[in-house]
Amino acid sequence: MSNPPVFTWSDRFLLGHRTIDDTHREFVDCVDALLRARDAEIPAALDAFARHAEAHFAQEDAWLSAADFPTGGDCHIDEHAKVMASVREVQELVAKGEVEIARELAQALMDWFPGHADYMDSALATWLVKKSHDGRPLVLRRKENL
Repeated sequence: MSNPPVFTWSDRFLLGHRTIDDTHREFVDCVDALLRARDAEIPAALDAFARHAEAHFAQEDAWLSAADFPTGGDCHIDEHAKVMASVREVQELVAKGEVEIARELAQALMDWFPGHADYMDSALATWLVKKSHDGRPLVLRRKENL
């Protein structure tokens, strides 16, 4: 594959909750690794992404399921479940030798993540920071060359 898309971390993804931000950096790294993987590396890269996503979504789902979380967490949890269902389907196809579908998944994840983080994860981060520090997240972003 020549010139694969590149998915790199950007401070624009910062939400002001250290655990979420660290997990999101790892998400970006896993998706980028999947985008750049050679055909023979796709199964391992996809499995690494699946392990990351399972842990990532399980942590967020646990927070979203807290008794004192405001309404709306179910939609967020459902979105995670849909992503994981797609990952499992792609794993089955890759096991049959259809490696290009994994790159299509990675591209879809690269397109999906910014909006998911901006709208769903930012609300979660705000709630977590309010709960632990009785304040709003503070985010300092580096100026990026555009």
